[in-house]
Amino acid sequence: MSKLSPPLFAGLFFAASCTLAQCQTASVPRDVRKGYAALDEAKLRSDLAYIASDKLAGRMSLQPGDDKAVQWILDQFTKAGLKPLAVDAAGKPGYLQSFELVEYRPDRAASSITLTRGGQSTVWHSPEALGLFKHTVDLSAPVVFAGYGITAPELGYDDYKGIDAKGKIVLVFDHEPQEDDPHSIFNGTGNTRYATTRVKLLNAQAHGALALVTVAEPNRKHLTNAERSARIGGSAARATPLPSQAIADDEVNIPSVIVQDAVAAALLATSGTTASALQSAIDKDLTAHSLVLPDTSLTLHLVNVSERRGTTSNVAGLLEGSDPSLQAETILITAHHDHDGEAPCTTGQGAIDENGKPTSAGPDCVQVWHGADDNGSGTVGVVNLARAFAANGKRPRRSILFVVFASEERGLLGAYWMAAHPLRPLATTRAQINFDMIGRDEKPSPQTDGLIQIPADTSNRLNLIGALYSPDYDRVVKEENKRVGLELDDRFDHESALNVFFRSDQFPFVLKNIPAFWWFTGFHPDYHHITDTAEKIDYPKMHRILELAYLSAWRFADDAQTPKFVANPVPEGVASH
Repeated sequence: MSKLSPPLFAGLFFAASCTLAQCQTASVPRDVRKGYAALDEAKLRSDLAYIASDKLAGRMSLQPGDDKAVQWILDQFTKAGLKPLAVDAAGKPGYLQSFELVEYRPDRAASSITLTRGGQSTVWHSPEALGLFKHTVDLSAPVVFAGYGITAPELGYDDYKGIDAKGKIVLVFDHEPQEDDPHSIFNGTGNTRYATTRVKLLNAQAHGALALVTVAEPNRKHLTNAERSARIGGSAARATPLPSQAIADDEVNIPSVIVQDAVAAALLATSGTTASALQSAIDKDLTAHSLVLPDTSLTLHLVNVSERRGTTSNVAGLLEGSDPSLQAETILITAHHDHDGEAPCTTGQGAIDENGKPTSAGPDCVQVWHGADDNGSGTVGVVNLARAFAANGKRPRRSILFVVFASEERGLLGAYWMAAHPLRPLATTRAQINFDMIGRDEKPSPQTDGLIQIPADTSNRLNLIGALYSPDYDRVVKEENKRVGLELDDRFDHESALNVFFRSDQFPFVLKNIPAFWWFTGFHPDYHHITDTAEKIDYPKMHRILELAYLSAWRFADDAQTPKFVANPVPEGVASH
């Protein structure tokens, strides 16, 4: 055996004696190493301690606590040297993309839908029929049934084929055809973009409908959305329900009503068939079975107790790319800053401390939905990645736009607004990394019990949602994960009971054909409860996730090829119509 030369011996000694972090950093390409090393667990702790503190009062949209979060993010983007892209009312550049919301509280007792048939009227109120719209609605129209309410030309499927919905109220099933069939062209047992109510509303509107009425599929093997939401508990159980919010100038401008099975059965009573038979027929051959409902007219009377307007803001800052020929292209790194606010303690409940245990309660008792994981973790993640890329010195060739969205908890409103009013062209936006809850281990909870299997050990697990729409994106993340060593999970791309695909800020950009993934550590019993607090965050795991996101974002921003979007994610071996 020959003797080792001194430099080689020293290198082997370092490799044998370096810490895990040192060895891991040494494996990172030199061009990105400085920024990678700048990701600091201690900063994650201090940042999240502020964002999830009582000072921010749960960061409720349109409330002062959320305004403080916006200001903090703005300050961090300024310190990082990001470029402001938005323009304020005075025409000056800034970090805030502000837009107007309508906040409203439905009067469920006064609101109703009325069926008129044969000179007789049948009236339903909540919970049999629940309508939501930002303004009072009074309209009457005939009813047509339009299957699942989907028009998907690339799949050869159209529920509106053969019917005229103009000037009508449209009744549709929730979700999608064949969702229990792994061979369905609608992404097997997962969801596609067409399953969400917003897409169905836009489609009904495009066909001239005046309103949309949705009922859960009669042959379903899952909870209805209302039943699933009721399991969450924490926010749903507050004495005064959270208000609803909507974009004042939204592209959706027709109301939506959700009805229970018995209401749908009554609406279909003159059709000569049943809801169950209609679903079975559609699911069998994926052809339209839509029809006009004879002698069936509905009157929608939707009343709000209150309506008010307010302004909220997305916070956005740009790290310009280094290549003059590529810097016009954009990578998005996003999260949302709002949560569920605070409320007086409910009568007889008393206060609960940060560990979820009873404590003394007085007349001034206030409960705070801290939202440490949801989505303080994502907010802090975006800010720390902005700092890391700024600290790296060398920049990737494409530009990176860091955004923390407003009003996600009220319906992805900030993301929908930016997708409709982009600060950079969407045609040259190449990928989106969206963080929403990246700080905990996934655990069984009432929301998921019996609906999805959770692995026994999730301490090193990260769920990636959206891979079927961009295998290229998925491949890059998996390649970079070889340096980080997380367990990556795609379960939520293959289930439809929890509607997860629609439930965070990547979805509005998926609708715009952008490769966009939700990075998510999963649900847990503290989800949307006041016990979602900062000391429960798994900071080492959160740090690893941000390391993977940093490396992946660099690849997206610097590689010669960018991820392609797959508009029609048909399961392998299945031919579309």
